[in-house]
Amino acid sequence: MHKRLHRAAERTGAVSYADVLASWDGQQRPAARISIAALTILFLITYAAAQFLAGSKALNVLLGWPQYAGGLMGCVLVILYCFAGGIRASIWTDAAQSFVMMFAMAVLLIAASLQLGGPRDVWENLRQQDPELVHWIPRDLRFGFVMYLLGMTFGGFGVAGQPHILVRFMAIRSVHEIHRARTVYFLWFIPFFAASIAVGLYARALMPDLVSSPVAAGLTAHQATELAMPEMARRLLPDILVGLTLAGLFSATMSTADSQILVCSGAITQDIQPRWKNSYLATKLATVAVTALALGIALFAGQGVFSLVLIAWSALGAGLGPALILRLLRVQVSSGTNAAMMFTGVVTVILWNLLGYDADVFKLMPGMLASFAVWLIAASFTATS
Repeated sequence: MHKRLHRAAERTGAVSYADVLASWDGQQRPAARISIAALTILFLITYAAAQFLAGSKALNVLLGWPQYAGGLMGCVLVILYCFAGGIRASIWTDAAQSFVMMFAMAVLLIAASLQLGGPRDVWENLRQQDPELVHWIPRDLRFGFVMYLLGMTFGGFGVAGQPHILVRFMAIRSVHEIHRARTVYFLWFIPFFAASIAVGLYARALMPDLVSSPVAAGLTAHQATELAMPEMARRLLPDILVGLTLAGLFSATMSTADSQILVCSGAITQDIQPRWKNSYLATKLATVAVTALALGIALFAGQGVFSLVLIAWSALGAGLGPALILRLLRVQVSSGTNAAMMFTGVVTVILWNLLGYDADVFKLMPGMLASFAVWLIAASFTATS
């Protein structure tokens, strides 16, 4: 996928995700470009808001700051290095922040294991709290375990609709660098992901009282669990290492938010109003406006961090992912069909979430399948006519 996307960007001269999708075959489709850009802005701003919300929660737990202070700090930091170097600054700071994230997670994992013990001790602790915590297969799934597992698998396909990720493969020096980038990514991601899961399990074992603790006052159970990492750091680590954990948390959130803010501002100046693409002032104003809007959503949204992330990831994956996949397979898709696929995918994700089926089958799966179904119906009508 990444190599073909990079070659398409080189062939068409596109610098944005919306532009490369809209001009894949060399024809310019302004309406398609604008609709893709609008969808990108809508949900990537929501995604960025989740990052600001996570940073504000961390500062609230560790330093007692009001939640708006952490969000405002993250907002200012993102604007500063977006102004300083754009996507180049974003990529370099992400590389540096990844080391901070890994080190912070390792410190927290070591501290938790010294407090509780090894994996067997964690397992026994969780089993004594509630046997359901160590049950591998969730009970009472409305559509069965196979559908549940397929839904989780579809979550990975959502990357095809994430402009802030794919734009980096468009910007990479050459296709020959993609293999090395993939190797570096997995060498970092696999141990970090494993450590994250382990820290989550330790947090559940060590802090069964988290939901009822003073730090979670006024929060729902799901929102309270998002405080687990900073609260565990506060309980287990000396102040200097608590500061390191805070740096790791901010690194994780800001390294995501900056990419999303840059893509959204680019969607405004490159795709919706291309006459602004060479305007320094317009680019900076778009960056400030997008960041301010994301901060506003973070401060006033009733959803938790994880809920916002999953909604944004699924809507983008279902709305944009199928269109990219079909283009990679060299399937021609008309502008009307493309618009119908986008609309159907996003609406299906939202409805699935509102109906409460998300715990049984991850919402991205029905969203993507509905989008592909629209293409199949349109293709069958075209073949018949």
